[in-house]
Amino acid sequence: MFDNKSILVTGGTGSFGKQFVKTILKKYKPRRVIVFSRDELKQFEMQQEFNSLAMRYFIGDVRDVDRLKQAMRGVDYVVHAAALKQVPAAEYNPMECIKTNINGAQNVIIAAIENEVERVIALSTDKAAAPINLYGATKLASDKLFIAANNITGRRKTRFSVVRYGNVVGSRGSVVPFFKKLVSEGAKELPVTHPEMTRFWITLEQGVEFVIKSFYRMQGGELFVPKIPSMRIMDLVESIAPGISVKIIGIRPGEKLHEVMITSDDSYRTLEFHDHYVIQPTISFTRKINYEINALGERGVPVEPGFEYNSANNPVFLTVEQLRKMNSDEEREG
Repeated sequence: MFDNKSILVTGGTGSFGKQFVKTILKKYKPRRVIVFSRDELKQFEMQQEFNSLAMRYFIGDVRDVDRLKQAMRGVDYVVHAAALKQVPAAEYNPMECIKTNINGAQNVIIAAIENEVERVIALSTDKAAAPINLYGATKLASDKLFIAANNITGRRKTRFSVVRYGNVVGSRGSVVPFFKKLVSEGAKELPVTHPEMTRFWITLEQGVEFVIKSFYRMQGGELFVPKIPSMRIMDLVESIAPGISVKIIGIRPGEKLHEVMITSDDSYRTLEFHDHYVIQPTISFTRKINYEINALGERGVPVEPGFEYNSANNPVFLTVEQLRKMNSDEEREG
């Protein structure tokens, strides 16, 4: 699918973007891979690592629709990964979060339609399901914008879908690097918000592979959710520093005890496939789509009414040893 194609990644110098570029260059022969981001230093550093003739680097901000239009000329596929993601920062700087995560999403949509980009996948987060913080609320709004965009393409070929998954091992927003830094500095205890906290857990590589597979599967309008394991925060602490003491500091503002990727209210339009779920759009499109059979011919079945995909009721939890191995593998890859 990606051979001889042009792919653009917004926020391309981030953890996801770097892994996505690495995977695309390794497995395919793209015509162009465009990294679109606003940090010139990170782009310079990335150029030292990824200097393939296919690579292009565009300085730009998703708040700037004209720059996006320029960057997307001749582009076939777009991954929208740019976002302000820090929960406390969003609470203190709400309009900045809105400008990037909501206005920026609309700008990506406008630029993609105008350039007749074939397929666009926007990255979401578990915090967008029943959000209790501004970051989650802006990502829910972004999700709705991308889904609804399928109704404003007219006769153009552009299709939009969303991928939602949980915490990413080793990413800049992950607690793992923070814990490891404290341990390396000789900390005798680690700060834990709540001893019963759980989270969905996925590696960068798994996240990228799921996004790539979603490009193959998408018809437009789906919200894809992978089946991934959960982890317990105390097990994570044990995997990083066996036997270390913990200090309970309390749940931070805007933080949940457990994360949800599919709410019970969404169960009535959720389909289960062998390795993922699809939340069907709440609105109908002018073209009829049977989401029970995806573009690869895989079949899904409706989940039970009231079903909720919650990090606490997830049937699969990672053990301490599995967490230790994942952290070690991710550190080695990085």
